[in-house]
Amino acid sequence: MSAFSTQLINGCLSSDIEQEDQNSFANLQKIGAIENIDGLWRLNSLYRAGRLYIGKEGKGYVEAEFKEQKDLLIEPDYLGDAKNGDTVVAKRIIARRGRASGRVVEVITKAHLFTIAYTHRDEKGNFNLLNIRTGEPTHAVMEGMDIKAFKIGTVLKVDVEDDKVLEIFGHLGDARVDERISLALFNREDKFPAKCVTEALDVEQEVDKDEHPERIDLTHLDFCTIDPVTAKDFDDAIYFDLKSHTLYVAIADVSHYVPYFTDIDKEAKKRGFTTYLPHKSFPMLPRELSENICSLKPNVDRLAFVAKIELDKSSLKPLKEEFFEAIIHSKHRFNYDDIDKIIQNKGTQATGKVKEILTYLMPLYEITKRLRATRLKDGFDFRSEETKLTIDADHLLKDTSIETGTPSHSLIEECMLFANQASAKRFEGDGDSIFRIHEAPQLSRIEQLLTELASIGLYVQEYEDSPSLIRAIQKEAQKIDLASEVDAMVIKSLRQASYSSNNVGHFGLGFSHYSHFTSPIRRYSDLILHRLIKTQLRQDKEEASYLLRNIDALCVRVSELEREATKCEWDFRDRKFARWAEQHLNEIFEAEVIEAGESAKAILLGDIKGVSINLRGDNVMLFDKIRVKITETNIAQAIIMGELCREVRNG
Repeated sequence: MSAFSTQLINGCLSSDIEQEDQNSFANLQKIGAIENIDGLWRLNSLYRAGRLYIGKEGKGYVEAEFKEQKDLLIEPDYLGDAKNGDTVVAKRIIARRGRASGRVVEVITKAHLFTIAYTHRDEKGNFNLLNIRTGEPTHAVMEGMDIKAFKIGTVLKVDVEDDKVLEIFGHLGDARVDERISLALFNREDKFPAKCVTEALDVEQEVDKDEHPERIDLTHLDFCTIDPVTAKDFDDAIYFDLKSHTLYVAIADVSHYVPYFTDIDKEAKKRGFTTYLPHKSFPMLPRELSENICSLKPNVDRLAFVAKIELDKSSLKPLKEEFFEAIIHSKHRFNYDDIDKIIQNKGTQATGKVKEILTYLMPLYEITKRLRATRLKDGFDFRSEETKLTIDADHLLKDTSIETGTPSHSLIEECMLFANQASAKRFEGDGDSIFRIHEAPQLSRIEQLLTELASIGLYVQEYEDSPSLIRAIQKEAQKIDLASEVDAMVIKSLRQASYSSNNVGHFGLGFSHYSHFTSPIRRYSDLILHRLIKTQLRQDKEEASYLLRNIDALCVRVSELEREATKCEWDFRDRKFARWAEQHLNEIFEAEVIEAGESAKAILLGDIKGVSINLRGDNVMLFDKIRVKITETNIAQAIIMGELCREVRNG
C-alpha cells in the first residue's frame, strides 16, 4: 500500500498531502470519494484504496487492507486506465450474483511511470523493442526518428502513457549503461535538483559554539569514529566514561540542518535511503551536507544528537538512558582495519591521542564482547557473508571479496544497538513512533524450511518455539559442515524486517524494543525518529501531532524505499556478473547447488564470488558440489545460464 493510500484510510489534513498526490486528492474530493470527518479527510466507506493486481485472465483485485476483508474484484471493463501494480481507489458495487466488486475511480500511484527498453533482433531477424525488466515486447515512438534505425542493443527510457522516448541511455555493449539502468528500474536518483544544492550551500560551513548556547558542550570528551576505509560521511561517534560506566553515542544532528518542507527534506523523503553501488554512492542528502557539516569529521566541532547510557558495572544493563542535543569534537577517525590491528596487538604500538582514546576503547571492546554474548542468548548469529565487487575504469567486474564481521564491526555494532534500543524504549509502541520491527516467522514457512532441510538429511526432533527451532537447526548444520548454507535458508524463511508505528519487537535480534536512530545521513527513518524524540524533549505537541498523524504513511514509504534501494544494488551486481560470464562462455567451473528442482541454481566457487547460474531442468540435489559450463548470458536482463557437466561430490 502506498503512503498516500495510508493517509486516506487513516485520515489527514489537506496540508499533509505531498505535492505529487495533490491532483488525485482534489479528484477524490470532487467525486465524493473522501469526506471530512472531525477535521480529517478520510476515504468514504463505499471506497477502497489499495494495490491492484491483474491476473492472466484480465480480472483485477484490489488488496484488502484488513484481515477480515476480501480482496475487491475488479472486472476487466471496470479497470479503466489502471495497470498491474498501480495503487488505486475503487468504488464498491454489488454484482448480479451478490459478490462485492468494484470500479477503479482513480489511479493514485502508478507502479511504473516509464519503461526501460532496448532494441533487439531475434534469431529470425525480426526487429523488436523489449522491456528490459520482463523481456516482453513493448512499443516506443520518437518524433522524426524511426526506432528501427537505432543500433541493436540501444537502451531507451519510454513514457508508459504515450510511448514517447524520454531519453536514450546508451548501448548494452557499454558497461557504463548498467548504472543508469539499475537506477532507473528502481527509481533511484543521482543528481540533486538545483534548489537542493542551493539550500545545502546556504547552510553554515562550520559550527560556532557561541551560536548554540542551549546545547551541552561535550567537546572536551575524546569522541572517535569507526567506519569503513572508503567512508566519506560519518553518522556516529562514540565515547565511554570508564569512571561512571557511561556510553555516549553521538549521532549527526541532521534534523537541525534539514527542516520540514524544505527542498532538501522533500528530496530526502523521496529517496529514503542512500544507495551504494561498488564504484559510487547515491546519497539521500546532498553531498554538500552529508560529507561536510553533517559529517562528524575529526578535529572540528559538530552538532550532534546524543544518546547517553549509564550501564550497571556487573550486569551491563542500562541504568539510565537520556537523549540531548550537544556539540562534540571528534578527536580521531579510525577505520575498521585500524581497530582490528589495534585489538590484535592490544594497542601496544599506539601513541599520542590514539593511545589516550584506547584507555577507554579497549575496555569498551571487552564490554561489547560480553554484550554480544548476552544478546545472542535471545537473538541469532547468522553467518551472513557480503560479496564486495570491484569494477575497473571500463565498469567491468575486476574482482570480488567476501566481507565478514570482524572485532571492529562488532565493537561499533553493539554500541549502535544500545542506542537504537534506548530510542525505541522512549515510546509506548502503539502508533506513537517509528519502530524497526521483525516479526516471528510464519508456521507455513517453518514447515517448508523443515521439508527442505530434510532433503539434505538435516532433522530437528525437539524444539519448543521458533527461536529454539532455529538454534537447533544451526547446531545440526554445524555437524554436517553446512552452517553458512543453512543460515542462508533460514534467513530466506524469515519475514522481512520493516518499519512500523506499532512495536512488535525484533525477532532476529531478540529485542522487545528496537528502532533506527544512528544513521540519519543515509536513512530517512532515523531522521523521523530524531524529530519525534525532539518533540518529546521540547514538549512540542503541535509538531508531534503532525508527525504521528502521518506516521503510518511514513512507515509504509520508508519500508518500500528500503526495498527499492536494496533491489537496485542487487540488480547492478547481477549485471556485472552477467558481463563477466559473457567473457567466460563455455568455460567450466566448480559450483554448489543453492536451489534444486525445476528452477535449479548454483553458485560458482572460483575466485569470483557470488555468481549465480541458472540450470535448466537438471536433476541435482541441494548443496551438491557440481561442475557447470556457462552456456548463455542475457546482458539486458542480467541472466546467466549453464549446464551440468559432471558431479564432483555430494555436499
